[in-house]
Amino acid sequence: MRRLFPVTDQTSASPRDPADREWSLDELAEAYAYPELAADGHWLRANMVSTLDGAAQHDGRSQPISGETDMRIFGTLRALADVVVVGAETVRQEGYRPARAREAFAARRAASGQGPAPAIAVVTASLDLDFSLPLFTSPLVPTLVVTGAAAPAARVAEAVGAGAEVVVAGEGAGVDTARAVRELAARGLRRQLTEGGPRLLGQFVAADALDELCLTISPMLAAGGAQRIAGGPSVTVPHRLAPACVLEEAGFLFTSYRRI
Repeated sequence: MRRLFPVTDQTSASPRDPADREWSLDELAEAYAYPELAADGHWLRANMVSTLDGAAQHDGRSQPISGETDMRIFGTLRALADVVVVGAETVRQEGYRPARAREAFAARRAASGQGPAPAIAVVTASLDLDFSLPLFTSPLVPTLVVTGAAAPAARVAEAVGAGAEVVVAGEGAGVDTARAVRELAARGLRRQLTEGGPRLLGQFVAADALDELCLTISPMLAAGGAQRIAGGPSVTVPHRLAPACVLEEAGFLFTSYRRI
């Protein structure tokens, strides 16, 4: 593992240890840096949050089980990526907006040959999206819509008319997620980040396309019937990952596991 910060005693009223300070954005960027990639390589990481009892959402959204540091890491992971890949249902539920340029990461992105902000790529078979939203009408980087060759032609035309770039990654209406990874990489979007939702992450896992999971473990219990971080059919043999990074703050654990 790259780094392990000490776990703090949440019941203690003693002053915070110097090691328990807030991490700088540079430290977070170093902890979550993408690996060196071959000229034709790509790397897909997922960023998800889960309660202690396995809920990935509360009332259909992830925000209630998140926290301040989780959002700092969320922003850092976005700032390191070329593209953020997300499912259409998550776009609708979470009210997705375009990624923004962040001055704190400008020099790092420029040194890596990246543009000012990552693109957002929405994976959808039906293209049941509101193309009048800022995600499509006013992004800093054009939003991509990843779909299949048999997607509804009228909706494809509407997406293009709104300024989106349509990426075909499947022979039918649906998306072949492994092909989606390759198609995005072929456009120079090689440092990839998916923020779910659970159905899309499950598809990436089933296709053995996921290289890294960044999982925030929230110190909360939710019960109920909330989804896990990955849904869909199970794999024949569970995929084994190796721990790469563990951070802790305010009872939240911020973990990273990579493909062996």
